[in-house]
Amino acid sequence: MRTEQHRWYSQRLGRDLGLVVYGHWGPPLLMFPTSGGDEWEMQNMGLIPAIADFIEAGKVKVFSVNINAKDSFYNKGAHPMHRSWMQRMYDEYLRQEVVPFIWSHCQSQTIGIATAGMSLGAYYAANAVFKYPDVFKRCYAISGVYDMKRFMDGVHDENFYYNNPVDYLANLSDPWHYAHYASCDIRIVTGTGPYENPEASYQLAAVLRARNIPHALDDWGAQGGHDWPYWKNMMREYLGRW
Repeated sequence: MRTEQHRWYSQRLGRDLGLVVYGHWGPPLLMFPTSGGDEWEMQNMGLIPAIADFIEAGKVKVFSVNINAKDSFYNKGAHPMHRSWMQRMYDEYLRQEVVPFIWSHCQSQTIGIATAGMSLGAYYAANAVFKYPDVFKRCYAISGVYDMKRFMDGVHDENFYYNNPVDYLANLSDPWHYAHYASCDIRIVTGTGPYENPEASYQLAAVLRARNIPHALDDWGAQGGHDWPYWKNMMREYLGRW
């Protein structure tokens, strides 16, 4: 399998982050790691090998990116407003640096990008499509949490609000967003298997339903647990529908 490692320094983040590309061609899928992972986590945990046949067949080209959780929400040594600022900077890094890289790599400035993530990565995958539905057209948010208030020590500001999906979506009325959501495939995925917290997915789905935002709440029941064997099976199922 063709594998490319890329890395660059971001002025927004104040450091460099890595990105790994798997495959020669195919519609792009941007994957976010869990809280303890990096751009290599999808390969190291066996998810890339689990979907290798889809990659080799050109059904998907995977872009596995790193996140800055240790600089933002997980940075308990920093003031909460610094945490929310760093999350805003990651959001800008994603839209202004990662997206143009993907478009350039795919040789298309208009190709829609899918997102996927598990656990904390599900938050990043969902936040991306909700904020930029003109760019990200498909989302698999698996086993995620979408209300990040517990990481803010009771402090909330504008940067946090616009990166906390259950808040900004609950008040959304912009016709531009609704027009683009209509062309998106948004899947909030959970289950009742080991270590899973389905309440978080149901909370987000309730917000989406109240605002008439098209989505699917996929409850896999006992086949949806909070661990890699479940997530590999889910991604194979979803990619098989492409």
